[in-house]
Amino acid sequence: AKILAKAVNCPNAVDGEPCNACEICKGLDSGTIYDVVEIDAASNNGVDNIRDLREEVNYTPTRGKYRVYIIDEVHMLSTGAFNALLKTLEEPPAHVIFILATTEVHKLPATILSRCQRFDFKRIQPETMAVRLQQVAGLEGMELAPDAATLIARIADGALRDGLSILDQCAGRSKQITAQLVSEVAGLAGREALYRLSDAVLARDSSAAVEELAQLHENSYDMERLCVEMINHFRNFMMVKTVKKSRELIICTDDEYKHIEASAGQFILAQILRGLDLFQSTLVKIKGGATPRIEMEMAFIRLCEPKLETDPDAINQRLSALERAVQNGVPAAPVKTVQSPASAARPAPVQPTVPPTSQPTPAAAAPAPEPEPVPATSAEPVSAPVPEPAPVQPEPPVPLEPAAAAPSPAPAADSEQKLFMQWADLMEILHRTDIALFGVLSGSQGYTRGEFFLIDSPNPTIKEFIKISTHAKAIRAALHELTGHNYKLGLFKKKSTEQTPRRDPLEDLLSKARENHIQIEEH
Repeated sequence: AKILAKAVNCPNAVDGEPCNACEICKGLDSGTIYDVVEIDAASNNGVDNIRDLREEVNYTPTRGKYRVYIIDEVHMLSTGAFNALLKTLEEPPAHVIFILATTEVHKLPATILSRCQRFDFKRIQPETMAVRLQQVAGLEGMELAPDAATLIARIADGALRDGLSILDQCAGRSKQITAQLVSEVAGLAGREALYRLSDAVLARDSSAAVEELAQLHENSYDMERLCVEMINHFRNFMMVKTVKKSRELIICTDDEYKHIEASAGQFILAQILRGLDLFQSTLVKIKGGATPRIEMEMAFIRLCEPKLETDPDAINQRLSALERAVQNGVPAAPVKTVQSPASAARPAPVQPTVPPTSQPTPAAAAPAPEPEPVPATSAEPVSAPVPEPAPVQPEPPVPLEPAAAAPSPAPAADSEQKLFMQWADLMEILHRTDIALFGVLSGSQGYTRGEFFLIDSPNPTIKEFIKISTHAKAIRAALHELTGHNYKLGLFKKKSTEQTPRRDPLEDLLSKARENHIQIEEH
């Protein structure tokens, strides 16, 4: 506003730029010319103040061409003050210019806006601000590290005045300004502390997270500011996971971006979004008067212990983490099977994974070779009633592959139907690349069988959908991105339960009762 006031009064202005050499420019810079008047609307927001202003505008300028009134934070004026100012704005004197400055233009009455020329100033880009800060530091004889300049630009959030203020505070402590010094002056926790906290969330180590918070609290770090930093930290992770050109959206140095990229790769998107939701709600509670330290500790404990949460987002996060753990080969706990006395007397061990009758009859399989794991109860040709050993897991569906896909019999290990553990990640990719296919596949599950990827879906239109080349290509591309394999697509079809005659549950109950020597009288 001051530059504009000087430009309209400078007699030697070139293309609107003041010369900064004439008496008027020098007088306005030094304050010896009183043709530019600054008014703080926050403290002069009454009707009486505007009435005094209306009387002053009748005086002509002393040296310049115009008498300029700069009203800062004009949105702070009361309704009565706006009404009093409106008449002057409608018919201003020829020698008067009003400059109304505000950061919240939406609060100005429409009657005021309609009588003004509007100029919107955008935020200064962080890269541009960092360069300017380097120039100012050089002129003042300071050494400003590049990462420190980037950090100041990020904190200033587009306002160069705030950036220069932080630079001035740092200069009061040292002429060699580093990122660590900027963090201390601005009350930031520092990147190392943020990574230690996010690593604790990744490892689900709530103890380490709480201890780190205690250390930061002892060092007088502001917990509200830390919450804002964690929001930005997880936001950077979200950008890396979802945006192809995320480097352009993250304000940091190249080395720091590599660190962010590596850390984000260890998280799943559900964890990142869960963290953002928790920190956002925590920030609202802190601003509402809650105890900052306790709220931050609760947020990290919830992030580190998803089992404490019962909302769908937390449950989805736990399922995604479990799928990734199984996919990465985390050993499962050994399961001990308790045998009944009748089954313990058998000499043959119970091995339900590979039935002995499946090897000699490969040609008798239905549409395609199916060396699938079948529970022992369905493969035993034993006529005597034998009690069922334990609840058996349901059979995986049988692949109904296309007729053209009839390859030569593959090895037994490759022919087994395996649950595809990265289904959540596959759906995440399809959500970005093919939203229609994502909707059709909702509620479905995938299996792998040799070179085939088989889809088990309750949606009857799935067969027609995967026949469309664009949808099939999207699925294969997503599978290749996740696994590195080029799968052929097919459908699952569950085995029909009508092939085996239904047994009377009463007969089953009577049979089990007789086996356990329980006398039941029939009437």
